[in-house]
Order: sequence, then C-alpha cells, then structure tokens
Amino acid sequence: MGDTLEFNEIYQESKGSWNDGRLRFSKQNLVYKSSKTGKVDNIPAAELSQATWRRVCLGHGIKLATSSGHVYKYDGFRDTDYERISEFFKANYKVELTEKDMCVKGWNWGTAKFSGPLLSFDVNDSSVFEIPLASVSQCATGKNEVTLEFHQNDDAEVSLMEVRFYVPPGPADEGADPVEAFAANVLSKADVIQATGDAVCVFKELQCLTPRGRYDILIYPAFLHLHGKTFDYKIPYTTVLRLFLLPHKDQRQMFFVISLDPPIKQGQTRYHFLILLFSKEEELRLTLNMSEEEVEKRYEGKLSKNMSGSLYEMVSRVMKALVNRKITVPGNFQGNTPGAQCITCSYKAQSGLLYPLERGFIYVHKPPVHLRFEEISCVNFARGTTTTRSFDFEVETKQGNQFTFSSIEREEYGKLFDFVNAKKLNIKNRGFKEGMKSKNNEYSDSDEDQHDAYLERMKAEGKIREEGDGSNDSDEETDESFNPGEESDVAEEYDSNASVSDSGSGGDGTDDEGKKKKPAKKAKVVKERKPRKEKKQKDTNAPKRPMSSYMLWLNSSRERIKSENPGISITEISKKAGEMWKQIGKEDKEGWDRKAEEAKKNYEKAMKEYRENGGGSSTPAKKEGKKAGGKKEDKKAGGKKRRSDGGEKEKEQGGNDSFKSREFISSEESSSEGERKKAKKAKGKPKGKESEEEEEVMTTPPSSEADSD
Repeated sequence: MGDTLEFNEIYQESKGSWNDGRLRFSKQNLVYKSSKTGKVDNIPAAELSQATWRRVCLGHGIKLATSSGHVYKYDGFRDTDYERISEFFKANYKVELTEKDMCVKGWNWGTAKFSGPLLSFDVNDSSVFEIPLASVSQCATGKNEVTLEFHQNDDAEVSLMEVRFYVPPGPADEGADPVEAFAANVLSKADVIQATGDAVCVFKELQCLTPRGRYDILIYPAFLHLHGKTFDYKIPYTTVLRLFLLPHKDQRQMFFVISLDPPIKQGQTRYHFLILLFSKEEELRLTLNMSEEEVEKRYEGKLSKNMSGSLYEMVSRVMKALVNRKITVPGNFQGNTPGAQCITCSYKAQSGLLYPLERGFIYVHKPPVHLRFEEISCVNFARGTTTTRSFDFEVETKQGNQFTFSSIEREEYGKLFDFVNAKKLNIKNRGFKEGMKSKNNEYSDSDEDQHDAYLERMKAEGKIREEGDGSNDSDEETDESFNPGEESDVAEEYDSNASVSDSGSGGDGTDDEGKKKKPAKKAKVVKERKPRKEKKQKDTNAPKRPMSSYMLWLNSSRERIKSENPGISITEISKKAGEMWKQIGKEDKEGWDRKAEEAKKNYEKAMKEYRENGGGSSTPAKKEGKKAGGKKEDKKAGGKKRRSDGGEKEKEQGGNDSFKSREFISSEESSSEGERKKAKKAKGKPKGKESEEEEEVMTTPPSSEADSD
C-alpha cells in the first residue's frame, strides 16, 4: 500500500448543498479541498480520534471526529473503497474504521444526543438524522417545545427552514427545566451572533464599495460588525475565505477585499465580496480594548496594544490576526502603465481593474470576480468588438461558465500573454501570438494598417480625376478651410463660381439666385461630383484600351486550361494561369510582348483618328447637353421644353448617345429631323411646300434650329 490515498468527486455537505472536491489521506494528515470555493480542511493525523463508515444518500460516507471536538463528514465513496481505507487507517492512524447503520424506520420519537457540534436524533441507538449546530441561526423555546431555525444557502434547491422538537416534562424532583436545558445545549454550539462585551477595536466611517456606503466596522473576537446608516451586517470569521490587498492603478489608493462564503444579504442581493477603499495618505493611531498580556497571549505577537500607521495597513493587520488567514497581494505582473500591477478593462458594461495574481485573477469592483487557475479550463484572446485598438480576454471555467473582460488596450497584450503562458494556462488561440507580438498593430483594423490593393486602385483613379478637374479641387479645399469669421468672402466666391457655371450651361444668372448662398453652395457640390459619374457613360464608338501581354496570352489559353481541368472555377483558372505564365520561357513571353506593343500602337492610332472626328471633346459637350435638357436646369431658367423633348425623342429612336459637333450632320439625324418637322407642319401648310421645308431643314444646323424655335 502506498503512502497516500486520493479520491476525486468526494462531496461535503454545506448548509443543504453538496460541494465536490478532492480528499487525500497521507501519513501526516488528511486534506480535503473544495472545487467550488477552494477552501482546504487540514486534519492532522495525531488529532484523529474516531472514524465511522456509513451508508448515505450518495453511496457511502466517512464521519471523522477529532480530539479538539470537530466533526467532518465526507460522502461519495464506493463500497469497494472500504477495505483500502480501513487498512490505511489501521496502519497509519491507529484508528479502526467502524461500520454503523442508519435507522430507516421513520419514527418521529427518539432520543436527542449532543455530541460536540452535532445534534443526533437516535432510535434504538441508531441515528435517524444529525443536525450540525453551526447551521442553526435561531433557537426559540415555548411550552414543552424548542424551535430551531437554520441559515439558508442560495445554492441549495431545497432548504430546511426550521425543525421543532417536543420535549416532555421531566420528573418533578428535578430543578432544571428540560426545555431550557435543551435550548442551552443548542445555543452553546449554534452560529447565533450575539454582541456581548466590548469590541476589540473600532474603525470609523470607512468607505465601502460593496455594499456601497460608509460603515463603522466593529471588530469582535468572533465576528465582524458593519454598522451603517441603513443596514447592519454581522459577519462571522468562519465565513471569510480569503483576504486581498490590491493597489489601485493611480498608486494613491488601496483596495481591501474580503471574500465571503456564504455571502451577506441585503434583500434579494447577495454580496460575496466586501470591498473597502483606502487612501494611502490616511494615517491612524489604534489602541486595542485589551490588556497587553491578553493581546500577547491571544494573538501571539501578531498585534500590539498600541499601533500606528496607514489606515489600510491597520485594517489588514487586524483582520489577518483575527481571521487567521493570509493576505493575497499581486505578484510580479507589471502592466503597460509604469508601476501598475493591474489592467483596465470592462466586465458586463462596467469598467474596472483586473489583477493577475500568483494563483488566479480577481476583478474589482462591480461586480467582483475571483477566478482561481485550478478552476480555469482555458483562456482566449479575442479581437475587440467595438474598436480595433483593444482586445477581449475570455476565461472559461471547468463548470462551463465564461467571463469576458473587454476593452483592454492592445499595448497590454504582450505582457498579459506572457503571464498566462508562464502560468501554463490553456490558450485557445495559441500560435496566434507570435505574429501579434512581432507587430504591435496586429489588432488594428486591416483597412487602416495593412496594404489593400482595392483601396490603392481607388486612390489612383481618384488622383486621375483630380488632375482633370483642378478647379473643382481648389473649390473643395476652400470649402474645407472655411472660417466662420470670413463668411462674406466665401459667399462671394461661391456666387461668382455659380454664375460662371450657369452662363456656361446657357442659362441666365439672376440676382435672386446669387443672393441665396446656401442653395448655390449645395448645387455646386452636386456639380463637383458629376465628373465622377462619367466613367459609367462610356462612348461605345471609342477605341478600347489595349490588353497586356499576359491578358493576350490568357485569352488564347483560357479554353485549353478549362479542357485540361474540367470543373475548375473562375478563381482557380486565374491561379492556374498565373502559375503557367511564370513557367513560360523568355522567348515566348517576348513574342506576347511584341503582340501587346503592336496592339498599343493600333490603339494610339485609332484614338488619334477618334479625336480628330470630334470624339475627344465629348465630355464637356455632354455636360452642356445634360444641362440644357435636364430637369434641374429647366426649373432654374424656365425650361427649354422643345429642346429637351427633342433629346428624349432621339433617345427613343435609338440614336447615338455620343455628342456630334455642329458641323457634323449624319443622314440618320437629318432624316429624323425631317420626319419630325414634316409631321409638325403637315396640318397647317399645303403638300407642295413639304419638299422645300425638308431641304431647308437639311441645310440648317441643329443648334440654329433650336434657337429659331
């Protein structure tokens, strides 16, 4: 048999709920550690006096009694574990593990026995049930009756509220009342807080963050009393799990955190943590309400009758001595801010501070969260949801709960990752950090810091448009550098520009339009954006740009690639073609380069001929035509309906959209004009004059005809 025995999933009852944990038997001691709270029960082997093996609801259980009067019960063993544990106890503890059956008769009368901290109700020397007196919150007596009320556990699905015992009257010759004797035995071991005597010391008007307010803290030997204007709390030292002393990020304040189980209650609100906030500059002289001999005897040099120093040091020193627990402080972690041992973040829409400790994380202050490393399943570094300059730190526990600490500055990433990695926590996105550490901007948005080919192409096209419209650019710069103190000068500039644009379009600029500054400015913004839409209205007769040597080769090889790779997608064709183009020899590429050069020369020649025929000046003429036939210009200048109607008819007849100069008249245009003129004047004139009118229309330019109309 080995030196130790270990058992997992062993349960301990706590005020009506079962908490699982691990139990280890060794030669020196028995250690039980709760998985939920992390609280440790350490029983020295020399103090173990009795061990009982029982059949309970969760299989089998062990009841251990010590020489100091404490009783520990652990359940969840299997039937086959009895022999191993019994032999281990005999060999190492010199204690025999005895079996004892529970009474299952269901009788409601029996004998009440007080053994240490337990009240046992027995029938025929067999226990029916046991009541831990530490769970009793109140004891009331009546005529031949005793009522026990119990502390409630929020984690328990079903809670026992009270139990009533009927105590029959004793013989007349006995002087003591059996009811009072029963109640006295219960109160001697019950967890009923009664403020008897004076407090050891008092701290006045301390700032408390949870529960919020200012409280007077009275320190008693067995409990802590918080006295406020509205609420009072009495906290037994047995409910204190841990103590934390945390420096604020501003390095001028200190947090003192007390972890409680069970929590204190205020209505339906539960406070698992008591958080006090102190200023480092606040000093205090403290005198204990005890003699020096009593202080030395009770606290063994941890405290002295007269003490002085910072207020937070006095409170933490007194609490450490009375609660008899260590104070946890931050370890070697250093944040991005010099001297800060915490990280600013948000949890559940509340901003706070996250402290990486040696054995866990703690977040203060609303709501406080304490996560031990042993209960953490994994952590994850995620991109921030609201901004790219921060990231989220996600923690998943073994119970399936997830805690997300968001809005952490990305400068904190490297140090936090190194801390988590040093503590050997499981990181979900491991391997993602190397690239992030080499680049400080890994969490930044890709559109902002990384190369974007599409964005660069759009910028290049914008520069080309800006070079062609230099006047519009200067107007935009004037608009951006607008000064409210120079409103009149800017308005005159816009008026002059507006009149020039109106005159260029053929409309008459009026004084009324010049006086209205805002409409003129708004119309100008629309006109500035019109050139950007020219790309959509391309001239179908204009020569097409020549293709590069690669595109010429791709067009000739596309069908071959499809036949060699059946079912290939369009994107895969491009990738395949790129690979094949790289493998083409130098001579073949020179041949395609010559073809591309020849296509470029043909394009330049065709473009030259196109411009000589009037195609090169199509853009400004198009603008003029749109202004003459558009709806907005009709509203400003009164409208030239015949001209616009003519433009619509040309579109309906499928005419060419490109602009024709005044000297160029096609046969199709003349015939369409003649037919329209003929139909218009057919009713009012004789038939003999139709040929003369047709000849007159053929020799008259379209612009002069519109003016004559």
